[in-house]
Amino acid sequence: AATELVLAREQHLSQLDGLAAAAAHELGTPLATIRVVVKELAREVGPYGPIAEDVALLREEVERCRVILSKLTSLGEQDGGDFFATMSLGQLIEEVAGPNRTPDSEIEVRRIGEGPEPLCRRSPGLLYGLGNLLDNALDFAATSVVLTARWTPEAVSIEIRDDGPGFAPEVLLRIGEPYVTTRGRKRDPEGSGLGLGLFIAKTLIERARGQLLLMNAPAPQGGAIARIVWPRAEFERDTPADDEVRRNIPDAGIVPI
Repeated sequence: AATELVLAREQHLSQLDGLAAAAAHELGTPLATIRVVVKELAREVGPYGPIAEDVALLREEVERCRVILSKLTSLGEQDGGDFFATMSLGQLIEEVAGPNRTPDSEIEVRRIGEGPEPLCRRSPGLLYGLGNLLDNALDFAATSVVLTARWTPEAVSIEIRDDGPGFAPEVLLRIGEPYVTTRGRKRDPEGSGLGLGLFIAKTLIERARGQLLLMNAPAPQGGAIARIVWPRAEFERDTPADDEVRRNIPDAGIVPI
């Protein structure tokens, strides 16, 4: 039930982009009228009039609204086309890592592969599942988390590794089942959580045809590893193989290793 609610929420948020674009188009006309009126007011008041500062502030806020509406419109256009429904592996891991980057959290992103980088369909469920695993790693990491994407002609994998205490041996085989608490968090050293986070992530990743493997890193490094593996054909299912599409997908901004 928790998984269904999470997935429904993510899909609902995705659908809101189209509604936001429609609202942006509707609001465009009255906003244009307001811009004209404000421009006329600024001309009448002059730069030194009694309300000149207020009119200048109003013009700034109108411009801000215009930029926001422009962004909302572009969101709808992106989600409405097949082109933006396809993303590269680099874009996938960067979209997962981006919101989690803060001054207090160090995330190292690596890309290691043979041949062209694989593509996949944009999936809210997969993004949420990977984000959940990354958030989990950041919560237990001592200093940093390494997010690595690997690909070969046969397989694709994403690995999330932290340098924290790792999983307790007695629960390692049951991790991913509901109500199995994994290890003590920084915010919850006693480990009193319900253990639903990994269960939800595992379910969403399996729906995206991936296999989640959880393990501890060998000594002396230590820490926990979450590895998701796909046969490359499954990862790239329903994506265009056209070279023109591949060339037009923006780079994720990560330097390949």
